[in-house]
Amino acid sequence: MSEIPTEMRDRVDWVRFARRTILRVGFVSPTGREAGRCVGIVPFQVLTLILSVVLAGCGSNERMITVYSSLDPEFSAPVLDAYAQKTGVEVRPKFDVESTKSVGLTERIVQEASRPRCDLFWNNEILNTLRLKRKGLLAPWSPSNASDIPDAFKGKDGTWYGFAARARVLLVNTSIVPEGERPSSILDLVAPKWKGKFAIAKPLAGTTATHATCLFLAWGDEKAKAYFADLKRNGVHVLSGNKQVATAVGAGEVAIGLTDTDDAIAEVEAGRPVAIVYPDRQAGQLGTLFIPNTLSIPKGSPSPKLAEALGNALLGPETEAALAQGPSAQIPLNRKTVASVRVETPRTVQAMAVDFEAAVLLWDRVAAYLASEFATGL
Repeated sequence: MSEIPTEMRDRVDWVRFARRTILRVGFVSPTGREAGRCVGIVPFQVLTLILSVVLAGCGSNERMITVYSSLDPEFSAPVLDAYAQKTGVEVRPKFDVESTKSVGLTERIVQEASRPRCDLFWNNEILNTLRLKRKGLLAPWSPSNASDIPDAFKGKDGTWYGFAARARVLLVNTSIVPEGERPSSILDLVAPKWKGKFAIAKPLAGTTATHATCLFLAWGDEKAKAYFADLKRNGVHVLSGNKQVATAVGAGEVAIGLTDTDDAIAEVEAGRPVAIVYPDRQAGQLGTLFIPNTLSIPKGSPSPKLAEALGNALLGPETEAALAQGPSAQIPLNRKTVASVRVETPRTVQAMAVDFEAAVLLWDRVAAYLASEFATGL
């Protein structure tokens, strides 16, 4: 049995593999016509024993779950480890890389659709989750605390649920930009005074791609394309990820960066000379965009019951409180979560009104445009 591949977790695959192995070593003839030439035919009882051993090995994986997570490992791994220690379930995470945040794992789930390997998808944003939904690759499920999640942050068909949001913010280096001169809107980045002094993450993946798509929905193609063209003309620095944007601001390499609150708060709490600006927060402005983490279960999940159990835990108020109080300062969405937050929330800042289900319909067109503009850098 030492030849059995470790990735064979599906019961049917184990049985098929066992049968091929038995045939190959000559225990059982593959056809009745060749039966007389078999050196030794294993009695049915022995064959049954062999299969029972194989299936017992398969059964040992009933306490194992594979989680694809695009949230930074330093934020998500402690949560998953704590769940594993509490329940005894072996949690095997697979993390995305910064430059392909959410998109990389999304494409992997698409490629694996005929034989899913992911049990639970913890996405650090929402539109790529909705892309999977549109492809029919997500299974509906009913978390025990679904009613505690606002309608705006869960799918009507039960295929996805939002939790632990982050805000898209401007991080400003206070040694370079006096308080009275700080930008208050993302539109301010195209002003000549900031030429060559600000940075964004490459808008091809993660929350930056989601933000861009939401702008196309809010403004329309013409205004949104003009905005991104103006950013290029104004010398925007395009970095590999939001964390790199935040650290560049903290180091004084740029004066302003468009990033997420989890990366921004890390610079604040590290003692860097920075301040967080929640853009477009005033009445009459666009509003600050809040993007939730999302949970979904791919169709054909090898361990759907374990996926639902872990999903219930992640969507609960205890997990949201831990994420809010942890280094990423995630923003609770569950109505029952009680936690002291270190960043502003939709209760204190005007939130950008977004229909994410409508935004995902623009994804392919917006992604193609952004790739043509930003794929090779500036």
